[in-house]
Amino acid sequence: MRKIKKGDDVIVLTGKDRGKRGTVVRMLEDRVVVENVNMVKRHTKANPQRGEAGGIVDKEAPLHISNVALYNPLTGRGDRVGIKFLEDGRKVRVFKSNGEVVDV
Repeated sequence: MRKIKKGDDVIVLTGKDRGKRGTVVRMLEDRVVVENVNMVKRHTKANPQRGEAGGIVDKEAPLHISNVALYNPLTGRGDRVGIKFLEDGRKVRVFKSNGEVVDV
């Protein structure tokens, strides 16, 4: 079970976008793409067959998964995540600081 998943609300811990919050858009091997964070300019060539115009496009670049933390709404900060088994045998993610269950 992954500690950070697609659709999670995360906060950036290091880098030029430190402190920014966003939603995980895509998961790669050991990297995450966060919405409106780590924006880079991509110079694209036009492709008339596909109908794509060329120019400079802003897009999100991937961040390493260790540079983001799951956002805890109760504390208002990023938090570490652990994994716990419930009585019915389900595996759930929990915040390390207060033991609150992330998955419902």
